[in-house]
Amino acid sequence: MFELGVFNGHYFDSYNEFPAEWTKNARLSPVGDPMLNFFEVAASQPLSVWQAKGWIYDDDPRGWFQWYCRYYLGRRIPAEDQRQIKRWKAIRRHAGQIKKYCMPGDLTCRRRQRQALLHWAYDSRKI
Repeated sequence: MFELGVFNGHYFDSYNEFPAEWTKNARLSPVGDPMLNFFEVAASQPLSVWQAKGWIYDDDPRGWFQWYCRYYLGRRIPAEDQRQIKRWKAIRRHAGQIKKYCMPGDLTCRRRQRQALLHWAYDSRKI
């Protein structure tokens, strides 16, 4: 995900807890730049919106993706894991809209929606 370009190239304040190879070829920026996203569009709401909606778990102050990385590395918090997996399943509805409204392989169609899916570890390039 880091290599493909997600979250405007700026997501974590520190990447030290994650394997170095994750960011070896990553598109990173200290301030964030939508042009670093694979689809070159902004597709995220500010962290403040996520906080206001109650989507942030205290142990993962940077949100779903931080949870996802830690889950991938083996951390388990059963109730939080269940909540986040449910949220991930819900975002997949956007893939259906891409399938319905875009020609297969047309990466210029619904770029913002495709980028949002990529932020959720769903690779819409294959649709």
